[in-house]
Amino acid sequence: MTNLNNLLDWFSDKEKVLVSLSGGVDSALVAYAANKKLGNNAIAVTADYKTLSSEELHSAKNIASEIGIIHKTIVYNELDNDDFVKNDEKRCFYCRDELSEKLIEFAGLHQINTIVDGTQSDDIGDYRPGIDALHGHGIRSPLLETKFTKKLVRTTAKKIGLSFYDRPSNSCLASRIPWGQRVTAERLARIEIAEKWIKQKIDIQQVRVRDVDGIARIEVEPKNITMLNSTKVKNELSSKFKMIGFSKIEIDPDGYSSGKLNVLIEN
Repeated sequence: MTNLNNLLDWFSDKEKVLVSLSGGVDSALVAYAANKKLGNNAIAVTADYKTLSSEELHSAKNIASEIGIIHKTIVYNELDNDDFVKNDEKRCFYCRDELSEKLIEFAGLHQINTIVDGTQSDDIGDYRPGIDALHGHGIRSPLLETKFTKKLVRTTAKKIGLSFYDRPSNSCLASRIPWGQRVTAERLARIEIAEKWIKQKIDIQQVRVRDVDGIARIEVEPKNITMLNSTKVKNELSSKFKMIGFSKIEIDPDGYSSGKLNVLIEN
């Protein structure tokens, strides 16, 4: 596996490394390689910044345990950041800018001089201002530098026996709120609850509940839309969603796709 060897070799001249572990397969593969090459000189750090779902936090802990890498969690609240809360098109920049500062602070306390993340080649084609923030702070992306795509990440993770190789991609809960509409603790809570309900009701993993002015716009993979559209399921979800503050539900007929809310909606 030449690509994996290249990734392992990337860490050859590093002394101590901090891996920003999000709970997804990309950063997990980086953590695997760092741990394989550096052992206890590799530390995975997950940020609990209050817009990441409990499911993602739990996933990060499980991934670190499976890999065997030292794992730490840093806690802070992005909702204290006014730039982030106003939710304009630079929201992800403000998020990753603050994250970078927290990671650099942690690295300094533990005498770590290299910080890495899970950015891979496919991420570069989308609008990702957060990547600019991370790289602007000197955070490195080994997958990007060794030319890993998302498909190659999953294929490699499967070949080396990582159980989470096919885990669906996810993002912070704030990404479900259109630009121009403020991010609040209430909205984040109802989004997380709503997504859990749908996953439990129709046994799926990939779902987004977009909070658009109080309307729950539900996205699932096209193959799962029929299950969601049954009268019984829709009525049950509509009733439950109203209990947690949504005015109504809408099911996106086109299904889930990443970045659908990368538009500015004026209040």
